Amino acid sequence: MNHQALDGIMTPRSIAVIGASSTPGKIGYTVLSNLINQGYKGKIFPINPGAEEILGLKAYPSVLDVPEDIDAAVITIPAKIVIPAVEECGKKGVKGLVIITSGFSEVGKRELEEELVQKAHEYNMRILGPNIVGVLANSSGMNASFAPYLPLPGKASLVSQSGALLIAIDASTYVRGVGFDKLISIGNMSDLDFADIIEWLNDDPNTTAITLYIEGFKNGRRFMDVCRRTNKPIIALKAGVSSHGAAAAASHTGSLAGAAKVYGAAFQQAGVVQASDLDNLFDRTLALSLQPPMKGDNLLIITNGGGVGVLATDAAEKYGVPLKFAPAEVQEELKKHMPEFGSAKNPVDLTGMAGTEWYHNAIKFAYAHPWVDGLVVLYCETAVTDPMEIAQGIKSAIDNSGANGKPVTVSFVGGERSDKAMRWLVDHGIPAYGAPDRAVNAIAALNEYARNKTLLAEPITLCGGENRNEALQIIERARAEGRDSLTEIEAKQVFALYGLPVTKTLLAKTEDEAVSLAREIGYPVVMKIVSPDILHKSDAGGVKVNLKDEQSVREAFRTIMANAKAYKADARIHGIAIQEMAPWGTEVILGSVNDATFGPTMMFGLGGIFVEVLKDVTFRVAPVSTSQALRMLGEIRGAPILAGVRGEEPRDKRALAETICSYSTMILDLADEISESDANPVLVYAEGKGVKVVDARIILKKK
Repeated sequence: MNHQALDGIMTPRSIAVIGASSTPGKIGYTVLSNLINQGYKGKIFPINPGAEEILGLKAYPSVLDVPEDIDAAVITIPAKIVIPAVEECGKKGVKGLVIITSGFSEVGKRELEEELVQKAHEYNMRILGPNIVGVLANSSGMNASFAPYLPLPGKASLVSQSGALLIAIDASTYVRGVGFDKLISIGNMSDLDFADIIEWLNDDPNTTAITLYIEGFKNGRRFMDVCRRTNKPIIALKAGVSSHGAAAAASHTGSLAGAAKVYGAAFQQAGVVQASDLDNLFDRTLALSLQPPMKGDNLLIITNGGGVGVLATDAAEKYGVPLKFAPAEVQEELKKHMPEFGSAKNPVDLTGMAGTEWYHNAIKFAYAHPWVDGLVVLYCETAVTDPMEIAQGIKSAIDNSGANGKPVTVSFVGGERSDKAMRWLVDHGIPAYGAPDRAVNAIAALNEYARNKTLLAEPITLCGGENRNEALQIIERARAEGRDSLTEIEAKQVFALYGLPVTKTLLAKTEDEAVSLAREIGYPVVMKIVSPDILHKSDAGGVKVNLKDEQSVREAFRTIMANAKAYKADARIHGIAIQEMAPWGTEVILGSVNDATFGPTMMFGLGGIFVEVLKDVTFRVAPVSTSQALRMLGEIRGAPILAGVRGEEPRDKRALAETICSYSTMILDLADEISESDANPVLVYAEGKGVKVVDARIILKKK
């Protein structure tokens, strides 16, 4: 990435406003006025061929007429004349372009936008936009936008795909008390995208956390790679994750791979902390911009009210940091700072009698104790305490504890005095919230960030298979026959090439051949129709199981053939698969989709009703290492079944994880060929006994 171009956009020493106007209400007037009146110290050059002076500044007909260097050009003129202006900027040596103008790909004029980018790149310029609000930066006093004012100052920087939302966030920073150094609108992302901006912000000394509002992007893998390399917290809110409008899919996995699940997996794998809604985005941004990560799971809550303590306890379990009772020595010390009827277990209830001294001493001790990894302090406003004194006591206790590197969040529940005290805490680096569950959610975000960073340190290893050429030969034969899917036998051949343990399956084209192959495999056997036109075999009456002798094989062959022809008279029938009947095991499903944003993506879930009705599945973007796969096994609601329930032995999770790893290698290796796939069911046996892939489906990409 051309960092110099982004320096020109984000921290310009001089700005040209192309389309500057002296008419209030016009974008060119608002941008110029904002730059002049809101503290920008660099040089400003209004560009307008019809004016000699605008808002007290000398105007120029073109950037080529400006006698000094120009770092950034903010373009507000109509779309049809933007490209000539861009060419003039290139000839002038402008570093970066902030194109506020709309009327490009968002209204279907994609070719015009592509021409715009091509022209900018000819001169080594980069484009932010088009169709954006602009860029705002407190650290340089720059409001190069048509947003009304700079946001409340803060340590985070926000990148938004929605211009309207960015303006709303700008205003709400003052109401919410959550500040930002920069607000960056990226609009159509014709050139610079989230990954580019994140890379630049990672080196920005005025940014401690990066906040994203995302509607979508094209290159999800580059986004993930950049996020993994970033050493600052990234908090993301993804919009557009509902199932409405989801495309029909040919496989179970395709039907289950909603945007919410795939994006959630990608964020986790990239180390990104996800926000659930706009309020949560602000809350988590505040915590991650002010506090260190919570590196362990021991959360301690200190409160003066039982009610808020119970609410916080519920929230801790909900948000993944359930409370544990404090060790005996911790409880003994904390009892010194409460009446006899207080509780030192966790939450630590100092009772309503607690004043500043009890709060200060309890916090000072707890914060320094090695057992405590994170601290949430709750306060209910009372008539006998001053919220500001309590706030100052909290800050003093942390400062005087002799410890550091642990996160603290606070919640004050009360009136105006409590609000002022919380504002004071935020100004002094301690996130404070008006409800206990929000304070707990914020510290959970700090714990999630620490866990994500730990996971990112793990090496990503591939499993199984170096047989791509053989797999491609199978796929090419299917394509040569005009098929966009493999038969079950072909799919199992591809699976086996990548080390997946498939059941032995052979193709019979006649009744006698079926009997011969059944003897070869060994009774009992399973028989299934093999047709590229019948993907869901059970629906067509195309499956018979537990066939134990020659007569049942002959009867099954005739029945399956008749059912298939009745189901789809013109179906191409390759024959009937004769398959070993694997012993009973716990049914799971593995599958993949080739996601439009993130590429090959792996799914795991329990089979049967769990996938059909409950949709109890989890996802990862490939590749998936064995250690990542083991974590997938624990993420579904049905995870206890794999651990062994009602006297059953634990299932072979290690073998299953290795199978997932091999599967992910396959879909990554064949990313240009496979659209969707399923291994369903996969039978998982007792610990040490392995797994067996019983059925397989591969849908090919259309070419």
